[in-house]
Amino acid sequence: MSFSGRLKDEICSLPSNPVSLFSELHAIIRYDAEVSKNLISFTFENPAVARRVFKDIKESFNISSHVIVRRQKKLRAKPIYIIEIREQINSILERFGIMRNGKKCDIDRDYFSDPEEMVAFIRGAFLVRGSITDPSTSGYHLEYIFNRKKDALFVQELLREMKFNLKIAMRNGKYLLYLKSSEEISDMIRMFEASNSLFYFEDVRIYRDHKNMVNRLNNCEIANQEKSTQAGMRQLAIISDLKKYDLYDLLDEKTRLVLDFRSKYPESSYNELASIILMEADYKIGKSGINHHFIKAKKLLNQYLENTKNK
Repeated sequence: MSFSGRLKDEICSLPSNPVSLFSELHAIIRYDAEVSKNLISFTFENPAVARRVFKDIKESFNISSHVIVRRQKKLRAKPIYIIEIREQINSILERFGIMRNGKKCDIDRDYFSDPEEMVAFIRGAFLVRGSITDPSTSGYHLEYIFNRKKDALFVQELLREMKFNLKIAMRNGKYLLYLKSSEEISDMIRMFEASNSLFYFEDVRIYRDHKNMVNRLNNCEIANQEKSTQAGMRQLAIISDLKKYDLYDLLDEKTRLVLDFRSKYPESSYNELASIILMEADYKIGKSGINHHFIKAKKLLNQYLENTKNK
């Protein structure tokens, strides 16, 4: 089962009070039901969501809806669950404000009187329109898919009030409301009170963050090593030219000492070279000191080349 499927199973297993139950069912009917004059029907692939909707309808309206299970003919295809409401159609739609005087109505922000209702509405919309990719197999991605732009904008507005910054895009004629921030996705799972899914998500997130940090450190170490190697090659060229033009002995003793050790250890960083010089020659020197000696050596070489050029 996918991570989304497990998350929805966990949400559906949580108890709900009459207020949250009503708001959750409202979102499910508004965004997922097929409505006609004599029928409200839902089609689900997730059995836990189907059971939740069946239970919510019974508790909210004291009616028993009809359940139809159909098995698809495709190989290993999952069964689909169809729930049909065949009574109190107008009463249900009017109670949710979906229909009024025979006309379909949109919902506005003033409909909700407290944050609990908003959270339940967002949770219900997620059960039928939402999904989250498994963080262990791909990047962080949460999305809702709506048929109408108005619906996507309304849910986006509710989530912004809760400090979630979802963006809207179009895909295959549908309106995609999506989120890629791992922290915000984690906060949303926490808002749904799905603790098991939250622990899993956080475990994977911590592992991935640690792995990325290690990779960055390794890349930084490789880059530093390459930088040290390139610097060492340039300095070896200076040493070679100084000896070629009989300038090496003109350097002071300490500078020649540093250059001799560079010749022996061409790929060492300045820190490593300083430690080697201290250990083998008992001469304490730092990075800036090594750099200073090479500046002196390069200056001597450049002066010689300049004088030779002007003759």
